[in-house]
Amino acid sequence: MNGTHFSVVEAGPFNNLLSMSKDPVPGKYFLKDRLGLTGMEVSLNQLPEGGSIPFYHTHRENEELYLFIGGQGQFQVDGQTFDVKEGSAVRVLPQGERTLRNHGTGDLVFIVIQAQEGSLRQWVQTDGVILDKPVTWQE
Repeated sequence: MNGTHFSVVEAGPFNNLLSMSKDPVPGKYFLKDRLGLTGMEVSLNQLPEGGSIPFYHTHRENEELYLFIGGQGQFQVDGQTFDVKEGSAVRVLPQGERTLRNHGTGDLVFIVIQAQEGSLRQWVQTDGVILDKPVTWQE
């Protein structure tokens, strides 16, 4: 669904991303093209029990934010390994050599947001505008 100022996509349940995703990486569902994003890339991710990213990677310009919403795993950046689980948030600068694995039971599910490092000029307190308009809902 699209409107003048919005787009919507239904990705379905996270536990179906492995079977549903038609993206190049199984279990990774990219939103940039599906939603017409212009300032970030976002992916929804499902990594099965025992699964791992089989390579290290960096970025040229984008920092990444990993938001873990289910499961347990380990994250590695520049040779440092730490545990991640539901509620963990990890920011990695473009130059950070990163990888991750699911060493828990069940799926590791997470969202990754990429944006150009240093590009954030405004945020909620400086960019948001409260409108003098009553909220109404169509029944």
